[in-house]
Formats: sequence, C-alpha cells, structure tokens
Amino acid sequence: MKSLWELRVFCAVVERKSFVAAARQLGTSPSSATRAVQALEEALGGSLLARSQKQVNLTLAGESYYVSARKMLDLQEEAEDELAALSEAPRGLLRFSAPETMSHTLLPPVLARMADANPELRFDVLYSDTILDPIREKLDFSIRGAFPASSELIGYPLWDYQRHLYASPDYVARHGAPQTPEQLPEHRVVIHSAPRVLKAWNFVSAGHQLSLNLTPWHRVSSGSAVLHAVLAGLGVARLGDWLAEPLVRSGQLLRLCPDYRIVSSHGDNPQMHAVFANRRIPRKARLLLEAVRAAARDAGYGLKAR
Repeated sequence: MKSLWELRVFCAVVERKSFVAAARQLGTSPSSATRAVQALEEALGGSLLARSQKQVNLTLAGESYYVSARKMLDLQEEAEDELAALSEAPRGLLRFSAPETMSHTLLPPVLARMADANPELRFDVLYSDTILDPIREKLDFSIRGAFPASSELIGYPLWDYQRHLYASPDYVARHGAPQTPEQLPEHRVVIHSAPRVLKAWNFVSAGHQLSLNLTPWHRVSSGSAVLHAVLAGLGVARLGDWLAEPLVRSGQLLRLCPDYRIVSSHGDNPQMHAVFANRRIPRKARLLLEAVRAAARDAGYGLKAR
C-alpha cells in the first residue's frame, strides 16, 4: 500500500536523520525515498522536513505528524506480528552476525534445536569480532559483546557478564601470578587487537579502583584466539566470566586477582546484546534471540553480573 510505504520512508528518514541512511535501511534508492516523502508532503499540503546539504530536520508540522505516523506504523506491525503468530512456523533465511567465541559455545546448540523444530528455517551466520552495521551488511541483526555503543540501532539485551583476569595453571607455574592489577606490567599480557578493545583496563574491587594502559606482550585478532592463547599458557588475558568460568571449574584456567573485575570507564559491566536497524524485529529473529537468552539463563550466564 503506497501510503504506508510513504509513512515508512518518512519515519525512517526522521529516525536515521538522512535520506541516504533511510534508503539503505529500506532497500531502496535515495531518489526513491525523496520522491516518497515529497508525495506525502504533497498529499498533506505542507512541508514535513527542512532539508539542507548536511542535515534533515523536522518542521513544526513534521514533529506533530511524526508522532501519529509512528503510531500508525507500530499498529500495523503489531497486527502483522499477531497474524504471523497464528500462521506457519518460521521459515526462510535468517542472516545475522555474532562474536567468534559464540561459534563454539552457546550458539550452535541453540541453532540446532531451532532448526529441528522449524525445518523450513535456514541460517546464514557471520562469525566476526568486527562491529558490523546490520544495514550495510544486510543482516537481520548483529549480536555484539562488550559495552553497547551509542547508536541509533535498536538494542535487544541477552545477558550481562563480568570480565576478570585469567591464565592457565601452566603459565602460573612458570611465571607466577599477579597478586594485584598493578603487577600486570611484569607479566605477558595477551590482548585482543580489535580497535574498540585496545583501551584502558578499568579495575574495581570492594575498596579499590584503578585504570591501567597496558603494553601487551602478545596481540591476537579475535576473542577465540585470546582464549586459546591463554589456554596454551601464552600469557594473562581478560575474559568474560561466561566464557572462562566453566574452564576454571574444569581446571583449565585460573582466575587471577579474583577480587577485581574489569569495567567500562563509567563503571559498568559488559553486556551481550543484539542490535537491529528497524524498530520492528522479525518474528523469526525474536524467537531465536529468546532461545539464546533462555539458553544463557539456563547456563547461568549473567548471574554474578551487576
């Protein structure tokens, strides 16, 4: 229906603050998006957007109309979701990205169970530690770890976790263990080389906090590589407790400086979460993420995080 398409384009331009970004989100061209908004303005008899070379702003009429337009689209999407819930099981392709560490932990069993329950559902999973834009990469969503970046993407939290220092028993036998974070420069620190990760490490305990800018002894390019390097005795690294604590219980890793956790510059624990480009989350994506969240809860992820 053309009028709904024009509303969708208008709302996307407002929310993305750009005709180009809105067109990319909707899978159309910027010129087509521009024509849709112009047609809407002509039908309403007034200007909704004030355009310049660098930005797009709402007019007073546009501010008022956007509220109503957003409500109309939300109602339509809710109705479609209710109909979908009564129809066939999820089917088709679900394309998303996830951190490499999830490729050998929680995600494959969840996908297997969901595929068995929904034979017409297919997955295209891009495992990468790179911060991928779901619009640019044409993804239904992107699962990310660490600290949620400020963006206009729609967030879907999965579980909170804590970061601690870990090393293998072999490494500790050969090099000893730091008793406090201040002793880390004396050790062979292994660091994830992704740009967002090479920042100060902020340590907090019940009565102490400090920030360290460490010079790594070794750098590797993925979370999985950090984990396997530490397991092999290459050095000391910071790891998420959801990934490392099962290995501590099996005797493969030791938690170092156990009274300390590593937080953001604002004192927050990291979070595993998914991001979407659109306000409307496809039913099959929501079902998968609900299954991931339930599996994480069953595995005890996030129980210690605050």
